Amino acid sequence: MAGSKPPEDLHSSTNVPRTNEGDDCPVEEVRLTVPTVDDPSLPALTFRTWVLGIVSCVILSFVNKFFGYRSNQLSISSVSAQIIVLPIGKMMAATLPSKPIQVPFMKWSFSLNPGPFNLKEHVLITIFANSGAGGVYAIHIVTIVKAFYRKSIHFIPAFMLAQTTQMLGYGWAGLFRKYLVDSPYMWWPSNLVQVSLFRALHENEKRPKGGLTRLQFFLVAFIASFAYYVIPGFVFPSLSAISVICLIWTKSITAQQIGSGLHGLGLGSFGLDWSTVAGFLGSPLAYPGFAIINVLVGFLLMVYVALPILYWSNAYKARQFPIVSSNTFDSSGQSYNITRILNPKTFDIDMEAYNGYSKLYLSIMFAFTYGLSFATLTATISHVALFHGKTIWQMWKKTTATLQGQFADVHTRLMKENYEVVPQWWFHIILIVMVGLSLWTCEGFGQQLQLPWWGVLLACAMALFFTLPIGIIAATTNSAPGLNVITELVIGYILPGKPLANVAFKTYGYISMAQALTFLSDFKLGHYMKVPPKSMFVAQLVGTVIASSVYFATAWWLLTSIENICDPSLLPEGSPWTCPGDSVFYSASIIWGVIGPLRMFTKLGIYPELNWFFLIGLLTPVPVWYLSRKFPNQKWIPYINMPIMLGATQSMPPARSVHYLSWGAVGIVFNFYIYKRFKGWWARYNYVLSAALDAGVAFMGVLLYFTLQSHNISGPEWWGLMNDDHCALASCPTAPGVVSEGCPVIR
Repeated sequence: MAGSKPPEDLHSSTNVPRTNEGDDCPVEEVRLTVPTVDDPSLPALTFRTWVLGIVSCVILSFVNKFFGYRSNQLSISSVSAQIIVLPIGKMMAATLPSKPIQVPFMKWSFSLNPGPFNLKEHVLITIFANSGAGGVYAIHIVTIVKAFYRKSIHFIPAFMLAQTTQMLGYGWAGLFRKYLVDSPYMWWPSNLVQVSLFRALHENEKRPKGGLTRLQFFLVAFIASFAYYVIPGFVFPSLSAISVICLIWTKSITAQQIGSGLHGLGLGSFGLDWSTVAGFLGSPLAYPGFAIINVLVGFLLMVYVALPILYWSNAYKARQFPIVSSNTFDSSGQSYNITRILNPKTFDIDMEAYNGYSKLYLSIMFAFTYGLSFATLTATISHVALFHGKTIWQMWKKTTATLQGQFADVHTRLMKENYEVVPQWWFHIILIVMVGLSLWTCEGFGQQLQLPWWGVLLACAMALFFTLPIGIIAATTNSAPGLNVITELVIGYILPGKPLANVAFKTYGYISMAQALTFLSDFKLGHYMKVPPKSMFVAQLVGTVIASSVYFATAWWLLTSIENICDPSLLPEGSPWTCPGDSVFYSASIIWGVIGPLRMFTKLGIYPELNWFFLIGLLTPVPVWYLSRKFPNQKWIPYINMPIMLGATQSMPPARSVHYLSWGAVGIVFNFYIYKRFKGWWARYNYVLSAALDAGVAFMGVLLYFTLQSHNISGPEWWGLMNDDHCALASCPTAPGVVSEGCPVIR
């Protein structure tokens, strides 16, 4: 994934076992990567699969939600579980008894040890783990209600919201499975990386002379990461973000705005903490080199060119507010007092109070990020149409012709010959039940979620409409535009002033489609690995239910047990429970829900000019496409990916400059320098190192919380205990006369 190849061009260079059939896959990358042989006698949904799969799902769900509320969010991917369960599975195969066990009062029996630990079991365990690693978007709604709006929400609709938004995607996936999984032309490029990794892990590995096996290397790196995280996680939290300029110029607002990695431009800032590197943007070791460069170019242009010009020219009164902030403000530069315009009984906007108070203002960074999100949406459509439109159209025509003629490549043929397909009515039942439960969740319990029945159906209709076209794009280009902006706009205009209706509609529309694409991608992975479809279905279904339940239970527990969670002004010194992601979600609920796009992005609001970003995004891929056609020998031109570049700072906030700079530096070192100079080492250990660093930080973070922090035991009182970068003035306004706590007033 490093160097010069985009993700869709990745494939294994090793010899792939093949049959002599003439019906091989028409996609070359698939032919080079995926074996065309199958052993249907291998057991798949075994005792080992259930135990290791459920344990992996529960651990990843708990750890990812646990860290999701912390200052440096850390998301552990399923790759960690994929690597860790392999030796455990082999150990279980070597030690457990193989004698069949009869289920009492039933004819069923099973074995604790049906034979050697095999690839199909490993794939299903990873599917379980992937459910736990994927996140549950609806938990953001529960968090902002309880921790930000300080309202109560009934346990049942909150729980059902988490379940239904995750499960609805099964219905859409089932409706389009025939087109997006069975067709050999819908090849889901990202799955080829997983196929290559599975094959690498299951090949016979000998320890190199003077070196380590992958497992030995994982254990060494895991122990090192686990031990080191005691320092930034407990003793010296300030190591997470070191801003050199702030340490030199301690009394200059401008210097600290330039140098702060957490509250400013981050010039010269860095972090000595893996959660800083990988917490918001994912592990840089797992990104292709061209994507890292595109992200860094987009970040540098936004943060070091556009942002300074806009801020110091005082665009949109920018100097009245912090240069970097995800909060909302009123016209005087103070935090927007949302309680002044919300009706406490109906929990919607009081227009008389709003007109007597203030329009909503954002920091210039936050406002510009919304503009870039508009541009990214249209740039993705334009980029895909220009660079991949012909290919997509050709593959879609071949797909329809294939299905009409019942032609199948070798993978589809083997799956149909060896395994029973999942009955379509299974998906239909889930869809009907989930739509019914969604209506009950929103209409029942005093309509706490504010979304009427027709809003649920409209969200479902949008998800249904977009699943097939966006699924085709994802299955052929490895990129997929999200529906978050569209859904926020639609419901923001239809139901303005209702924050929970806005976020619930967005979640039902956006996440159910995203879940459908995840399910379809997983089905295609099982298709390539020749896993029985019914076993895949069961693993996905159970994994989704377990993950949703664990995410919800973890969130509910933390929200009810940690005093002042998500409120940095009331948390004790050094507390990590600042909820940066939920803070952004809360601000979005105010912008799109309470105030609404009509009073934000039209002449009634402050930011009507941001609508031009839709047109800008649509046009930006055109010059790159033209140059790539004009100069076909310049192979680097097609690697300029405008959607990635425009969307580079979509994670800001909650991510900040120090996260991008640290992420980019590590990514360049590993995916350019080490990849080119030590390619053998990179190929053998790069992904293993990434998984080990993630796992080490995660396990030590959880251990520190349960043994010390949950008992109000913090690190030693000293300068380095502050969970910040010591740039107190970086968040100060620079406009004359604006009063802000802890800041000098500019005269």
